[in-house]
Amino acid sequence: MRRDHFELEAHNVDWVETGDEPAEPRVVIDFHGPKETLTERLTDAEGDLLGAEETDVTFRLQDSLDTPDATGVVSVTDRITGDFLLELNEEADDVLRFVRAAREYGQSTDGDAGRYSVVLRIDGEPLATYSKSTFLVYDANGSLLRSKSLIPSGVEL
Repeated sequence: MRRDHFELEAHNVDWVETGDEPAEPRVVIDFHGPKETLTERLTDAEGDLLGAEETDVTFRLQDSLDTPDATGVVSVTDRITGDFLLELNEEADDVLRFVRAAREYGQSTDGDAGRYSVVLRIDGEPLATYSKSTFLVYDANGSLLRSKSLIPSGVEL
């Protein structure tokens, strides 16, 4: 699977800057490639789709945050094996804006519900939806950027 087979759209992030009513941020990742390829990666040994608790979402910068137009790689990984399930290139400013909206949304809500959702689609057809509360951001050297990441209270990494 190539990174250019994926498109990413972020929804419900503008409210942070406009002061509108908080809404759960949602990222939609659409795959435009062989259905079997992505489905196989997202399926466990029993043939079931991996659940939200079995996946992690991360962003690894390819440039310094000080670099104009910095970019990086959004990844969804298998939490148990560490295998990359999918990867796609994105602009750092867009991803960090999304993480900020997820953080603000989490502070505006009660309970243990997710702070954002990830919708995976294949050519527009929904495959899986994950409610998530963690989004880790790493610099170009692989060091965790805690202040840029979304880490729920009580979670120690």
